[in-house]
Amino acid sequence: MSPHIPFNRSTLQGGEIAYIHEALASGQISGDHQFSHRCEELLEREVGSQRALVTTSCTHALEMAAMLLNIEPGDEVIVPSYTFVSTANAFARHGARPVFCDVRPDTLNLDEQALESLITPATRAIVPVHYAGVGCEMDTIMAMANEREIAVVEDNAHGLFGTYKGQQLGSFGVLATQSFHETKNITCGEGGALLINDESLVKRAEILREKGTDRSRFFRGEVDKYQWVDTGSSYVMSDVLAAFLYGQLEQHESIQARRGRLWRRYDEALADFAARLDIQRPVVPEHCDSAYHMYHFVFPDPDMRTAFIAHLKAADIGSVFHYLPLHLTAFAEQWGGKIGDCPVTERVADTLCRLPFYTSMSDLDQERVIDTILEFEPV
Repeated sequence: MSPHIPFNRSTLQGGEIAYIHEALASGQISGDHQFSHRCEELLEREVGSQRALVTTSCTHALEMAAMLLNIEPGDEVIVPSYTFVSTANAFARHGARPVFCDVRPDTLNLDEQALESLITPATRAIVPVHYAGVGCEMDTIMAMANEREIAVVEDNAHGLFGTYKGQQLGSFGVLATQSFHETKNITCGEGGALLINDESLVKRAEILREKGTDRSRFFRGEVDKYQWVDTGSSYVMSDVLAAFLYGQLEQHESIQARRGRLWRRYDEALADFAARLDIQRPVVPEHCDSAYHMYHFVFPDPDMRTAFIAHLKAADIGSVFHYLPLHLTAFAEQWGGKIGDCPVTERVADTLCRLPFYTSMSDLDQERVIDTILEFEPV
């Protein structure tokens, strides 16, 4: 029997283990030591942000963004309904009302054409999610937000090293967040980063991340002791995790190149199959360079998706669906139940399937997945 092909697998890409040993040998494995700084410097250099702060998760980076914007009860924050719960929850936990926007039928990104009708005097932030690593229409989103003095926070969990019109994703909004969860292109198991593109927010961001203290300034020798100066929490990544993360980040060019080859092979080999069965393949506009976070199908109906997943499972190949519509969840009922009209989100949630896709996937394994897919015939 052929070995199992998982939906995702994390693997070593370079010096991760050696760097962990180096961190341990230094005797300094809490946060904000040498490997944390190396990760942050690389992100600042490659993305072009004023400051990058590695965090314990993308969720925590989003929570920091909400605090930096002083989100409070009565505020509204526009988010796509088709996203992970953290995108909305980070703001809702401060009392904000999430306003759910539908996604485009092609890229599955926040529908910028639906955005204007959702903006009210209470709108404090717009949080576009670069789904699958393909950039949202940031020109339109930023113009609309800037005209109304609304903050844009990019949820760039999928999009690190992708670009929109030649500009790095994560560099458009006043703030952006990254994920280094094990399912992401670059990983340390659990981790994230906050990218700060407004220098005026840097000092407070450091304080919020360090339990509300000015401990970072103390480490830099700017004050002779640190103290409690603001609210905050413990969002600092351990330097052991940062060591692993740096081993991955410094290989980002080879990681992205490999994922691009895998993505294109799927797309070319499955084009005729998808056209025959009226299956939608991923759409990448010409002005976007994908980060190649995933490869997915959108089926014409839920029954075909169910049969397809079962077909792959019978061949011991993993595949998964993705998000459930946030606007239809029980938790959303406290804001009046179904908030916003999101028909595309509802359709895609019922019909999208993600194929096995990870950096270390061998050509032979991908060939087996492709051959198995080509054998699928809906009932």
